[in-house]
Amino acid sequence: MSFSGPKNVNGYRNQHESSWDTAGSNGYTRSNIGAKLDGYFDKRELPMYKDKPYSYAASRRKPWWQKWRFTGVILLLLVALLYWIGIFSSTSTRTRVRDTSKSTWSWSSKMAGTQVDWNERRERVKDAFVLSWDGYEKYAWGHDGYHPTSKRGTQMTPSGMGWIIVDALDTLMIMNLTSRLTYAREWITTSLNYEQDQEVNTFETTIRMLGGLLSAHYLSTTFPEMAPLADDDQGAPGEDLYLEKATDLADRLLGAFDSDSGVPYASVNLKTLKGIQSHADDGASSTAEATSLQLEFKYLAMLTGEKDYWEKVEKVMELVDDNGVEDGLVPIFIYAHDGTFRGHNIRLGSRGDSYYEYLIKQYLQTSGQEPIYLELWNQALTGVRKHLITYSKRSHFTIIAERPNGLQSDLQPKMDHLVCFMPGTIALAATGGKTVAEAKQAGKWGKKEQADLDLAIELTKTCWGMYKTTATGLAPEITFFEINDPPRSEADRPSTPPADPTSTDASAEWKDDYVIKNQDAHNLQRPETVETLFYMWRITGDEKYREWGWEMFMSFVNYTKLEGDAGFTSVANVLRVPPKLRDNMESFWLVCLVYPRFPSFLSPVLISSIRDNVADFEEKQAETLKYFYLLFSPVDLLPLDSIVINTEAHIFPRFQLVRGLTTGWKRKPRDKDGKVIKSEKKALEDGGQQKKIPEAQKTVKAEQTKDGGTASKGAA
Repeated sequence: MSFSGPKNVNGYRNQHESSWDTAGSNGYTRSNIGAKLDGYFDKRELPMYKDKPYSYAASRRKPWWQKWRFTGVILLLLVALLYWIGIFSSTSTRTRVRDTSKSTWSWSSKMAGTQVDWNERRERVKDAFVLSWDGYEKYAWGHDGYHPTSKRGTQMTPSGMGWIIVDALDTLMIMNLTSRLTYAREWITTSLNYEQDQEVNTFETTIRMLGGLLSAHYLSTTFPEMAPLADDDQGAPGEDLYLEKATDLADRLLGAFDSDSGVPYASVNLKTLKGIQSHADDGASSTAEATSLQLEFKYLAMLTGEKDYWEKVEKVMELVDDNGVEDGLVPIFIYAHDGTFRGHNIRLGSRGDSYYEYLIKQYLQTSGQEPIYLELWNQALTGVRKHLITYSKRSHFTIIAERPNGLQSDLQPKMDHLVCFMPGTIALAATGGKTVAEAKQAGKWGKKEQADLDLAIELTKTCWGMYKTTATGLAPEITFFEINDPPRSEADRPSTPPADPTSTDASAEWKDDYVIKNQDAHNLQRPETVETLFYMWRITGDEKYREWGWEMFMSFVNYTKLEGDAGFTSVANVLRVPPKLRDNMESFWLVCLVYPRFPSFLSPVLISSIRDNVADFEEKQAETLKYFYLLFSPVDLLPLDSIVINTEAHIFPRFQLVRGLTTGWKRKPRDKDGKVIKSEKKALEDGGQQKKIPEAQKTVKAEQTKDGGTASKGAA
């Protein structure tokens, strides 16, 4: 469907206007350097909106020799060009059309030796987002997936779910991209329909789609100056569009919670509302996925007054905690049918990560009125320090390792890039979102808070080292480390501080501690490290985190920008220059995210591996570039102590417990290791049940013998 541009909407631009033009109103201004970035991003043709052609017929002209002014104009343009490229200056630095295999630091070096303009850098992030968004709009509008290399779109459901559009709504608002938001909102109004017979992943749909709609509702109602639209003004017919769509989607997702235990199934059918267990991992749900739905449903409960949303997700937290894990560290799989864990794999990477993130964020979301989640967070962080923290062998980088076979098993010195969310989360927990100076002034700073911040600082260095150790300046998906044997614990931490990971020396000794395997060397533009840099900058005020972020952003520009106007893609191997680029929407994307049944010939191990590695830049672009934009923005844009950010970077407000909402559960008594203490009566009951089991087995054996069968050893 096509429609004309909105009238009298502040900031609206016609489709044929350059994406590098000055932005306009509300303080979101651009310098004229944006016009010079055409060559920097190799932008040969600017993307336009749907209802305008991408090229125009040449106008009729007289022969050039009949125009006496022609020669003079050409000479003037030539002089201007020579001036621009530096012929008349004392420096030999020149701007060149960028090749994706080469560095573009020639542009950024023009700012060397001058005071950094962070607003200008923020606008460069905005330019990158616009380029990628416009590529999607031109080649795949309305599709759930975008393949920027082949310039095509794909759907996850029969009619599409607006996966990219909804996920980017709040980014469009924060960046004040009013005209693009207008088109996105029009698509949601006329085309978004969840009445589709399709199985979708419960977690991904909640954090991205439900979270995106709720964030859009919050920002559009609380900050009307962000990309202002008349359609969502108070009293306008479309005032509650985002909330209405969110409620419709949430009601469908609730079907995932209809398991025997209350732990949500891995996926749910949007039309039948039937929850469906995982097609891999023996049917178990991911622990992180089951416990990372709470911020979204709790905020929706606060908005609507519907307690069912609150109680469903709160019950999951109680069930997980009732397992009584040691030191607050949970295995990465949990069965929906009975709420017990599957296996003993402990890690803060895939399938474990956001469980820990949402502990402290649930505490912050309700303004500290639910101390049970602070208690859970503190116990888990203590467990991380006790069981997972170790140090690299030579340069003493702090590592959060894994224990694949349980806490009593060997430590595996492996860190997914996903784990790099943790330093920022630790810092957030230490201050509650305030700056360190504010926390100290308020008398809320002690030895524990300082120790936690110190840990966050060291882990941030480790994550930054993942970028600095590669040829492209981009981090791999997974990094291993050289460690001592036996591994050092935090109690036995090295006396010398870690190396400085900012060294540009390719042969620096500290890089030997980082081990990157070829199968792990791809980069999917994940946001976790820049997310941490954002938190560390806001909380400590240390400018180095912004500088690291700018260097990271430039590496993305240098090595993930496609030729022309398609946008950005992912990198196959960060260790090679030039890197091989990927058409980032791999074929398994639809399989894993939408969750149809996997082909029977695929092994469970392969299926699990595929799911663990699912990622897509066109979804991550809204998250990654959003964190870059906030990192380079003034600190009064979305103050940390008034918001909470979900695991997909969607923004929710903090609120008080109202409308009868309250913590509906209590923790069972624990021993010093965090394990549940059973009452004497309960222990006797459990013992009685155990004694009855052999009698039941004897009955089965007797019946089998009576029928002429021979009881197997397994029956006994």
